[in-house]
Amino acid sequence: MSSACTRGDSDAGAGGRESPGFIASMLATAVAGLTTDAAEFVAEVKWDGLRACIAVAGGRVRAWSRNGRDITAAYPELSVLAAVAGRRTLVLDGEIVALSGPRPDFTALQRRMRTGRPGAGLLAAVPVTLIVFDVLRSGRGQLAGRPYVLRRALLEDLRLQVPGTVQVSPASPGDAAAVLRVTRAQGYEGIVLKRPASLYHPGRRTREWLKIRNIHAIDVRAGGWLPGTGARAHLAGSVLMGIPRLGGLEFAGTVGSGLPMTELRELTALLESVEQPVSPFTGPLPPAITRHARPVITAQVSLPRAHPVRTATPTGMARPQTRLEAAGLNSRVDENQRPQKGRPNGGLRPCTSGGRQT
Repeated sequence: MSSACTRGDSDAGAGGRESPGFIASMLATAVAGLTTDAAEFVAEVKWDGLRACIAVAGGRVRAWSRNGRDITAAYPELSVLAAVAGRRTLVLDGEIVALSGPRPDFTALQRRMRTGRPGAGLLAAVPVTLIVFDVLRSGRGQLAGRPYVLRRALLEDLRLQVPGTVQVSPASPGDAAAVLRVTRAQGYEGIVLKRPASLYHPGRRTREWLKIRNIHAIDVRAGGWLPGTGARAHLAGSVLMGIPRLGGLEFAGTVGSGLPMTELRELTALLESVEQPVSPFTGPLPPAITRHARPVITAQVSLPRAHPVRTATPTGMARPQTRLEAAGLNSRVDENQRPQKGRPNGGLRPCTSGGRQT
């Protein structure tokens, strides 16, 4: 195992042994759909949460995010692993999620991600669950150089499950197509495919692991924009999108433009050409300085099925800038309602969020 991808702890564990340290996450390569050899892989659910490395030794539990940041204090629920592990020294790979029923709710998880030491109220309101899908060390044995199927069998033998707090992600050999259908039907983010013989390559993205995201498209209309900041205060910072309904335009979220300066100026001019003094949305908007537009600029947005569009609430909007995340937003002006001075093809692109998992 490369020393560049692991970090030991200076504290001694039980019996004076060095405590296990952070191991960088192995990453999956994104593919558009099932490959021709998909039946040769083991399929797992792709969980929408915070990727984490968890070390357990000598009655102590430590956790790190994918980039190596210590997050132990932020998720005290993980301390139950100390009792489950007993005298064993373990390093686990998994995902911290906030479950809403059987599915992860990343919007809820963000409330926990914003604080390093949650209080009792937040812990009760947004409990988290650790979904474990790999074991990288057990006792003195370093397992990254062993095949996935061996690590997986060992993981299941560890019996780490704690109701409501720790789960082991189900694995389905040879059933990739069936698992993909089920995750789409039930609203999960996607699946991860792992070759049975794959070794664990810390910090590397390989084709030994593949990920398929469940994507669907929705038609939206631009109903306004939020000005940029600083030198871009005269330009559109993000665009407010809505879904046409029988009762009017239902507010869906905001999308950052992500455009070069020339195109951003064209987009701003396009929005200004259809500006109006009142909001076209039927519901409340986030508390911000908003400029309104006639909803004649249409777009199609591709987004994960696990992230349904949510409307605003009186106190604001849930997860505003990642609600319409994903590539492939192409805008146009409704030709039947285009103003004479309007410009076509605003070319909106959604904002991207910081990587949080595989």
